[in-house]
Amino acid sequence: MKSSTLRMNAPWLTLLTVGAAILCAAGGRHLIKKIAIPGDYGWDYLTADSEGRRLYVSHDQEVVVLDLDSGAIVGKVPGSDVHGIAVVRELGRGFISATDPGSVTIFDLKTLAVIGKVPVGEDPNAVFYDDKTKRVFTIDRGSKRVTAIDPKSGKVVGTVEGLGGRTEHAVSDEAGHIFLNMQDRNTLLKLDSQALKVMETWPLAPCGQPSSMDMDRTHQRVFIGCRSGVMTVVDGTSGRIVTTQPIGRGVDATEFDRERGLVYFSSGDGTMSVFHQDTPDTYTLVESVKTQTGARTMALDQKTGRAFLSAAEYGPRPAATPGSPQPRAPMIPGSFSVLIVGE
Repeated sequence: MKSSTLRMNAPWLTLLTVGAAILCAAGGRHLIKKIAIPGDYGWDYLTADSEGRRLYVSHDQEVVVLDLDSGAIVGKVPGSDVHGIAVVRELGRGFISATDPGSVTIFDLKTLAVIGKVPVGEDPNAVFYDDKTKRVFTIDRGSKRVTAIDPKSGKVVGTVEGLGGRTEHAVSDEAGHIFLNMQDRNTLLKLDSQALKVMETWPLAPCGQPSSMDMDRTHQRVFIGCRSGVMTVVDGTSGRIVTTQPIGRGVDATEFDRERGLVYFSSGDGTMSVFHQDTPDTYTLVESVKTQTGARTMALDQKTGRAFLSAAEYGPRPAATPGSPQPRAPMIPGSFSVLIVGE
């Protein structure tokens, strides 16, 4: 598939080239702080509310809420097998997806008190708010569907059924569309967020196992982290593959820094790849930051440009047995933490 060429005059090209060179030379992102979180159990997504100055950390049995500036724990929201957190500031409400086997917990952003619980499909993974339709969406991996919730009433208003594959992360363009990764099919779906139907199905090769996602809504560029070890940029208007570049293995989060024009990909192999968006079709690797093995999920503070990643340390993996052919390494007690990475 041919890529279109962006026509720009010489001064702009010179400025972009110099800007990218400065970014690459500056680099220097590193571990600033490690915040210990009590509880020796697993985790999934983090959500940074840059306006409200809070960080929401999923931690299996609860969502731990931190002050985004000091890192202090300000409270917790109870749950069971929690995954993602969506913030709807205009309503003062938060929404937590959980595999129990499938629900969304609604809580008050100020008091963190639970307001209610909404049954959705099985194993809801990603959850997000779409400002265009004023709906909260869950990606129900077990039921292979998408669920739309009215955040005011807390009731389900519709679903997209029969997706037929392993749904992963999704994002709204705030203009009437949702982009959704189909991980086992290596495709990207474009959905109508109002009519709740599939509009387009686009192949993502050479991207394998598309997982994480964010987007540049201004230029309609969808950023996808692929478990095969590449990042892919897709034109959200046509499905055109703009570019692919190498990243770490086991990616599980993508964040776009709108003000600084940077795209972040965090991977379970202990690396965080940072790219600069020179133009909507051109991306330069700024640096590959060493984080910590297993630090695959991430949230970005849009105000400071700092990244927050969940991680833990593990002991030796036990020997395989007939009953447990692929045993997991045990978590070292007291090691779960949030890493703060920045310049």
